[in-house]
Amino acid sequence: MLSRRRPAATLAVSVVLLSALAACGDDTADEPEGLDGLAAVEISGDYGKEPEVTWKDQMTAEDVDVKVLSEGDGEKVADGDQVLVNFWVGNGFTEKKTFSTYDEGGAPETVPITDEVSPIFKDSLVGQTIGSRIAVTASAEDAFGESGNPGLQIGNRDTVLLIFDLMEAPEPPKLVDVPARRQPKVIERKGEPVRMNFDGIKAPSAEGPLLRTIVKQGKGATVTEDMSLTVNYLGSVYGKKKPFDESYSKEPATFELTGVVAGWTQGLAGVKVGSRVLLTIPPVLGYAAQEQAGIPANSTLYFVVDIISAK
Repeated sequence: MLSRRRPAATLAVSVVLLSALAACGDDTADEPEGLDGLAAVEISGDYGKEPEVTWKDQMTAEDVDVKVLSEGDGEKVADGDQVLVNFWVGNGFTEKKTFSTYDEGGAPETVPITDEVSPIFKDSLVGQTIGSRIAVTASAEDAFGESGNPGLQIGNRDTVLLIFDLMEAPEPPKLVDVPARRQPKVIERKGEPVRMNFDGIKAPSAEGPLLRTIVKQGKGATVTEDMSLTVNYLGSVYGKKKPFDESYSKEPATFELTGVVAGWTQGLAGVKVGSRVLLTIPPVLGYAAQEQAGIPANSTLYFVVDIISAK
């Protein structure tokens, strides 16, 4: 439960950006009539909000066409970057929206600009600046491969309109050292933690800081981010009587500090071996929107950690 797992392929990668496996269009369909590329639509609305798309006619797409609708002043996107993207997808034949991260419950996706994603996505965004809105028109085959994308209701003979907002990454939460009264109480049995008591602790804010309390100060070496640690730990989410994971009844866990959730990496760096630490980790430094076993999406994580050794 500690590992900084790469989330299962995000919706952006699995549904929108990768080629589909089965066709839903008609190979023998006549070539659609209409207007080529962006001539078929009018796009309005502000960057960072869902675009307003008005269809003038069915869309044709002889080639991939990329247009910067509004240019940001952030850094340029490079091959290999991780980019935070909101995106909108439309079917140029049916003239309908098929997906948007701006829909209720949606959120921007962090997407790797690598060969994992469709070339049209990578090629359209490399060299663009953060803060920009980009429109791309293409055939379904150029966008998703010869099968189109049935998951997005885009047949292999359809055309596609993609609108990307390259979002600014939010400022990471700050690390704040707090007294023990700001943290849940650790309930022990036979000298070892078995659960947490949240009485008197307010429900956490998803935008809250990373809270750390050093309950017991160790006398060993100071932990640095490049170290491998051996620890005992117990983790819980707010209000739950049972932990979602713990090692006290099993064996201590050993891991690279750079290989766990970011809240651990930041919260344990600078602490001495032999210490007991309480951590309150906001979602962005934990598992964010990725649901885990016993952990709902967008959960604040609470941990007690005993640092046994580091090397």
